[in-house]
Amino acid sequence: MERAEQAVQGNAGPLGGRIALVAGATRGAGRAMAVELGRAGATVYVTGRTTRDRVSEVGRTTETIEGTAELVDEAARAAGVAGRGIAVPTDHLEPEQVRALVGRIDREQGRLDILVNDIWGGDVHLDFTADKQPDMWDMDLGKGLRIMRLGIESHLVTSHIAAPLLIRNPGGLLVEVTDGTEEYNRRYRKPLFYDLAKTAPIRMAYDLGEELKEYGCTAVCVTPGWLRSEAMLDTAFKVTEENWRDACADVPHFAISESPTYIGRALVALAADPDVARWNGQSLSSGGLAQEYGFTDVDGSAPDAWRYLLEVESQGKPADVTGYR
Repeated sequence: MERAEQAVQGNAGPLGGRIALVAGATRGAGRAMAVELGRAGATVYVTGRTTRDRVSEVGRTTETIEGTAELVDEAARAAGVAGRGIAVPTDHLEPEQVRALVGRIDREQGRLDILVNDIWGGDVHLDFTADKQPDMWDMDLGKGLRIMRLGIESHLVTSHIAAPLLIRNPGGLLVEVTDGTEEYNRRYRKPLFYDLAKTAPIRMAYDLGEELKEYGCTAVCVTPGWLRSEAMLDTAFKVTEENWRDACADVPHFAISESPTYIGRALVALAADPDVARWNGQSLSSGGLAQEYGFTDVDGSAPDAWRYLLEVESQGKPADVTGYR
């Protein structure tokens, strides 16, 4: 046996043997969560609509599910664990595609331990640069309903089809992913269709938590903070992960932002917690979980973005992250 194989067998990682599905793992938080699950030893099925042969309506060719699977493999090798990524092109609005995906996981693994619903793609139907967001009746109805389908219906389809496999064994974890905590999202995040798309996963996690607990499984909703996703860096601010602080000259509150890895580490901490059921049905954030579990972002800091946005940015105070990262 090669030494590398011996090392892997001797270091399963905190999630060794776990089977995960990250639905919506092409880029951003989904990609990072898939990578960190693999780094922790899990086998991760990564899904999305953008592949090396086909591009979704998001229109970005620079991130693909194959690329995500390769990053999962690289992270696992670097950590010396047996984690791996498996790319499966899937449109989660198409029930037959989701059934085929879950059927494949069942045939190949016989179980599903972690389901992450990070499906989105609705930003292309919104204009966050507008001076004023439209009232509901002024927004294009087709775009609004598409946002509903992408941000809500896709999650429902996936959970409906995958839950029977998840509950086959006690200890399963279902993770809804959104933008904003329950506390922050009590405010109106106009336009209406966006507000609904980002508050619904919080309620879905609560409802699913009520149903899953009978089977010894847990549902939570998690949110990253101000995420330095690929699009946020290269399109919104024209910076990179290395010089992202340059963007603070124009948008000072961007100082509280976090890398996608941070929410990935939050997910691993949850999945590895033998007492994860204590969080059942709750709305959780990367910053709040960092305080609980002690992990940090890639720069060693622990930004608590949603607390900052409530207590500093929304109060009109000048940007100052002291005490918040």
